[in-house]
Amino acid sequence: MRAPGLFSDSWQCDDHGAVHPLQPVVPPSVEALGVVVHRARVPVWMPWPLPVGWLFTGVASAGDDRSGGRATAVACSGPGPLGGPGELLLVAEELGVGLGARYAGIPGPDPGPHMCVDKPPDAKVLAAGHPTPLWHVAGSPADRAVFAGEASGLWLWAVVWPERSGMLVYDELILADLRDAGAEVEMVPCGALSPRLLE
Repeated sequence: MRAPGLFSDSWQCDDHGAVHPLQPVVPPSVEALGVVVHRARVPVWMPWPLPVGWLFTGVASAGDDRSGGRATAVACSGPGPLGGPGELLLVAEELGVGLGARYAGIPGPDPGPHMCVDKPPDAKVLAAGHPTPLWHVAGSPADRAVFAGEASGLWLWAVVWPERSGMLVYDELILADLRDAGAEVEMVPCGALSPRLLE
């Protein structure tokens, strides 16, 4: 990737043209979450309240200082619904960014070609008070379950490890946009950084 310069005011990729760069991932903390929330131009989705025993385990964003965050990814982990540890990554992004596809393990940038929206949704979440259907995204690696849909006019991805922990999404998760949470953000329980954000 090439940084903005004399001939372009955006980051450039030889294969994809203008792109939004992925910002460095830092260990989870209320402060790190606050920085991403402040810069984001898209929702910063988190299950709220967190499922019992679950912790916030990291945040990532794509975008630069000029354009702001055009994609966000929030990681949480805790006991899986069928036993063992589980991890959930929620991604909100504008069309064409590709952060969700990166974590889903599919060719990007958008989930549309991998979703069968001609049938009823596979799961539903409540995103910022609105019922939001999600469809299974085909073609992802067998170690994860991937769902996607539209919320607030943007892509919403839910990527869950291991695949059997995808049951978590069927429990009608309640998602809050942390940009609207105010002081509640300071009460988010933090765990160790999810290695999924670094993949």
